This record gives sequence, structure tokens and C-alpha cells, in this order.
Amino acid sequence: MKIAICSDIHDNIWALGRALPLMGEAGAMVCCGDLCAPFTLVQLAEGFAGPIHVVWGNNDGDKWLLTQQAARFPHLSLHGELAEINLGGRRLGVSHYPAIAQGLARSGSYDLVCYGHDHQAHDEVVVSCRLLNPGELMGRLGKPRFVLYDLPSGIARTVEV
Repeated sequence: MKIAICSDIHDNIWALGRALPLMGEAGAMVCCGDLCAPFTLVQLAEGFAGPIHVVWGNNDGDKWLLTQQAARFPHLSLHGELAEINLGGRRLGVSHYPAIAQGLARSGSYDLVCYGHDHQAHDEVVVSCRLLNPGELMGRLGKPRFVLYDLPSGIARTVEV
């Protein structure tokens, strides 16, 4: 099973529009926060058919309306500040923040930990856990990108849009 991992969209609906068709080969999606507006969440949910797991970022503004919009989509789960997900027989931890993600990776409880916030693509093994930041989809501080991660093989492929 492949998962699409993205973060820090910051309402760049144009980059998201280019990314969504390329994410289609994934069976699930993880979003590491900073969607920002409810219309971005709706675009995400309408453009990806598989399960979507989202954690809050520091720029997700109207959480009440984001929650109301998310309720329209049974395949989208809002996890709050931290997600613990089982996908394809793997244990995933997801947070928006690098420091929290580092702690999760060191805990030994996860196979993969994903995060965002600093907009910097990062990929390393911590103890026996893969720690991954896909970089930003926004494209203001770097190239707009996301990661396709193959759970069985552990191969992470960065896709620039």
C-alpha cells in the first residue's frame, strides 16, 4: 500500500489541484497540518477518494468550520494535534511539529512518523522508526511537493508539483 504524505498547503489550491491527480496512486493520505481554510479541506476531500488522515497545524484557523466541513466526508478523519494510525500493517504517528515528531520516533512505538511545520523536507531513521517531513505543498519557501511512501518497501518518492 502506498500513502500520499503532504503538509503545509497554506491554501495554495493551485498546487493542491496539481498534486491531487498524482496522489491518486496512493491508497490513503496523511496530511501533517496547515491546510488553513475549510475550502482547502473540501478540495482535498473531493479530490482524493481513499482514507485521509489530518492533524491540526498552527495555521488551521476556523477549526469549528473545518470540523463541520470534514463531517461531510466519511473518508476524512480529523485527529486533532496527534494521530496514531494503523495502515497496511504499519504503525504511524503524525504531528505537525518537529519536536513532537522526534519524540514519537524515539519512543519505539511507530514504524513511520510524519510531520511538517518547518516546510523543510526531511527523511531519516531514528532508532528503528522512519521520521519523514514531506516538505511544503504551498511552494513559497521551497518547491511544492509531497511524498508517495510505499509501506511494504519503505521507499519514499518525492513528487514536485
